[in-house]
Amino acid sequence: MKLADLDIIVTAPPAPGWGGRYWILVKVTTDDGITGWGECYASTVGPEAMKAVITDVFTRHMEGENPENIEWMFRKTFSAGFTQRPDLTVMGAFSGLEIACWDILAKARGRPVWALLGGRMNERIRAYSYLYPLPHHKLPQFWVDPHAAAESALDLVQKGYTAVKFDPAGPYTVRGGHHPALTDISTSVAFCKHIREAVGDRADLLFGTHGQFNTAGAIRMGKAIEPYDPLWYEEPIPPDNLLEFANVARAVSIPIATGERLTTRAEFATLLRTGGASILQPALGRAGGIWEMRKLAAMAETFNAQMAPHLYAGPVEWAANIHLSASIPNLLIAETIETPFHYDLIKHTIHVEDGHILVPEEPGLGIEVDEDLARAHPYTGSALHLQMQEAPCNYSSGNLFEGGAPAAET
Repeated sequence: MKLADLDIIVTAPPAPGWGGRYWILVKVTTDDGITGWGECYASTVGPEAMKAVITDVFTRHMEGENPENIEWMFRKTFSAGFTQRPDLTVMGAFSGLEIACWDILAKARGRPVWALLGGRMNERIRAYSYLYPLPHHKLPQFWVDPHAAAESALDLVQKGYTAVKFDPAGPYTVRGGHHPALTDISTSVAFCKHIREAVGDRADLLFGTHGQFNTAGAIRMGKAIEPYDPLWYEEPIPPDNLLEFANVARAVSIPIATGERLTTRAEFATLLRTGGASILQPALGRAGGIWEMRKLAAMAETFNAQMAPHLYAGPVEWAANIHLSASIPNLLIAETIETPFHYDLIKHTIHVEDGHILVPEEPGLGIEVDEDLARAHPYTGSALHLQMQEAPCNYSSGNLFEGGAPAAET
């Protein structure tokens, strides 16, 4: 069995676009006709340029190879061009292709992917979701309204979720980390207060940030929200100085979580060695794929760290996250996004019940991709999957930052 053919589909979820502006799906077929699906979570270049990168990685390092040779293909890609260091774009391309290889291998054996990763540790995966607006909530005001956030949190808890995530901490900008505005701190405290009052001890609070702050600013924000006992403080500083995470971790009592912008175990290892994070959040379509993150999970065990796979993408990456989650003992929780388009794209083959994801039993990733639906929603925009704000933090009149899905976009 050899990898023979590649097809790439860039599909755009309908507005409001939870999960990003577009998703890059890869369909890999072997010479004996087995098809595997993967998803590339990479957005440093536009989708057309990314398609060229994916094609180059496939033809240069994977085409004609036995899909069993995951480690060999990873090492060739990781070393390409005399590098042997993390490359976010190249690893984003490889990760989606690697996921497709696992889908192929498991289908060839008539078993789910988790069975090839050491077997199943977890039959159900504890899930969390961002707080998204309910039908009566107004955008963009929802993102700075703690009362609306509390309503959304209560709605999730009533559905069975035991953890909810929110990010009211102001803009993440191209300028790097900054001190939060006092209004950002007060808004963040209000969110924690009202959500905690709404859900009580029925759900953990996951305080999400996206590298907004410098080290001192992150500590200020962390100290302000400590009284509400969040389960984690997510990516409080930019990922370009991993050593500084340890300074935040030492100063704040909330566990530090991070990883959505990291790739390969090499970057995560710095956090483990220094105590910079105790909760790791890899995005499997970017971080090197399933096997690389299975290695990371084993490394994390020795540091008493837990895994919480990240999702701000489509349902194929979600499926990969679930199979990794099913196979590891040090799983904390996994992110999920429930929209009609997410479910329709995989023909409702994965389900969330009572706040937990049911682990698929079917061969491969256990999903059936609706190719016609994916191709019927091509991405025609010019923006990247996610983009950072160019304007600086507003210290005089406050910040209303909409994050990944601005209301004005369709």
